[in-house]
Amino acid sequence: MFTSPLGAQPAAARTAVAAARATELSKVYGHGETKVTALDRVSVEFRRAEFTAIMGPSGSGKSTLMHCMAGLDTVSSGSARIGDVELTGLSDKKLTQLRRDKIGFIFQAFNLLPTLNALENITLPMDIAGRKADQQWLDTVVSTVGLAGRLKHRPNQLSGGQQQRVAVARALAGKPEIMFADEPTGNLDSRSGAEVLGFLRNSVRELGQTVVMVTHDPVAASYADRVVFLADGRIVDDMQGPTADAVLDRMKAFDAKGRTS
Repeated sequence: MFTSPLGAQPAAARTAVAAARATELSKVYGHGETKVTALDRVSVEFRRAEFTAIMGPSGSGKSTLMHCMAGLDTVSSGSARIGDVELTGLSDKKLTQLRRDKIGFIFQAFNLLPTLNALENITLPMDIAGRKADQQWLDTVVSTVGLAGRLKHRPNQLSGGQQQRVAVARALAGKPEIMFADEPTGNLDSRSGAEVLGFLRNSVRELGQTVVMVTHDPVAASYADRVVFLADGRIVDDMQGPTADAVLDRMKAFDAKGRTS
């Protein structure tokens, strides 16, 4: 569990425009007796310059929703959009380009290359794409995540928290339209986790970034502007201005329902 700062602040320059949108989105695995419905006609919008947390019991579909919205998994039916781009039906090449140009990713595993220093890891996706980094933006990102003094260090010379900050900076450096984070503090101690959550919070407030984060931790969720709750592949609640206590109470209600069902 992480200690929240003064609470999530209103996102800077927030608008009603959706950075990503799911409409009647379903994801089914298997057939016949082995059929599993991971997502059941989910409709949700993730607004620009807003920090959204996705929560729910194990197996509720929260990671599946994020993976479908990020173009990492195909949908069975319905629609998934990033901005004005419909993901369903895109070729593998177009999907790869979309993920490279419009989406930032942060995972529980830091996914840094050990032979590259922090700066090289941050700019790697742009280097692969043959794009030159916007130096002013890169400097802003590095400053925001507090890595200015660590850019020449390799991953094995950095703490876990610092490595995840490199991953955050890498996701931000390409100016993505939306950033998806899957349990980004799962491998971190409380202090490092709180730092990374603070950086995600600041990227929304100060840089106007859009962040969608899957988490199981009510305190981590309290850094968000909004929490979307899933159960059995469906959205069952949408909480604005969450607090850790309010999120915890909602999760306890899920547990109680599960024990009585």
